[in-house]
Amino acid sequence: MRDLGVGFGYLLKGQRWVARHGRRYGFALLPGLITLVLYTAALVALAVWGEDAVTWATPFADDWSGPWQGLFRGFLTAVLFALGLLLAVLTFTAVTLLVGQPFYESLSEEVDADVSPDGTAPRSGLPLWRELWISARDSLRILVRALLWGVLLFALGFLPFVGQTVVPVIGFFVTGFFLTEELAAVALQRRGVELRARLTLLRSRKNLVWGFGTPLGLAFLVPFVAVFLMPGAVAGATLLARDLLGEENAGEDSEAEAPPAHRPVP
Repeated sequence: MRDLGVGFGYLLKGQRWVARHGRRYGFALLPGLITLVLYTAALVALAVWGEDAVTWATPFADDWSGPWQGLFRGFLTAVLFALGLLLAVLTFTAVTLLVGQPFYESLSEEVDADVSPDGTAPRSGLPLWRELWISARDSLRILVRALLWGVLLFALGFLPFVGQTVVPVIGFFVTGFFLTEELAAVALQRRGVELRARLTLLRSRKNLVWGFGTPLGLAFLVPFVAVFLMPGAVAGATLLARDLLGEENAGEDSEAEAPPAHRPVP
């Protein structure tokens, strides 16, 4: 259970790190703002022209009389918008990371160098187009896994009592796990850790991952919060990735845990 607190601690440390590096934080906000504008435009377009799209897709209802045509097409329009909103929530992090790959890669490297005892950071050595391709491919694979979990949890949601109590809680933990994977991938991919190995690594410390990702996922439910927390989330996920790989961080004073006989004489 200690790992739950450690994971949440990395989330807070990441936010504190970007707060101390205001200029870096400002640049790292750009990808989230760009993605937010794109998603907002898409949702507005869906709200404006969604009814026309449903009308075009249901010509068989043109001759329906009474209120049934309006009710049927209104229901489909609402479902279409709800699906668009759900898709936006599920893909926002992945798309933001993809749009901001150079920004977040640089941010993660700076965090690595800042906390590394020798002041260096691992580099992938891959060209940008290759990193973007790997990131997009892995994000799609994670999205498929998340959607499968979503379908399963949706079906379980119809179970009496359990569906209204236990299933939503499980859903938040599942969301937290995949959200952490997406964020930690920035640092782990730079170290050459492939998707399957990343998932194995994250599953080995589930409490650590849940402590980081679950509260972050809950915070992301608040509109616009994801944009402002994303830079700190990437920074915190970099610290978490170092923990998963057993890498030493500067400031972790090993002498503090050493026996008195080994302490230097003042």
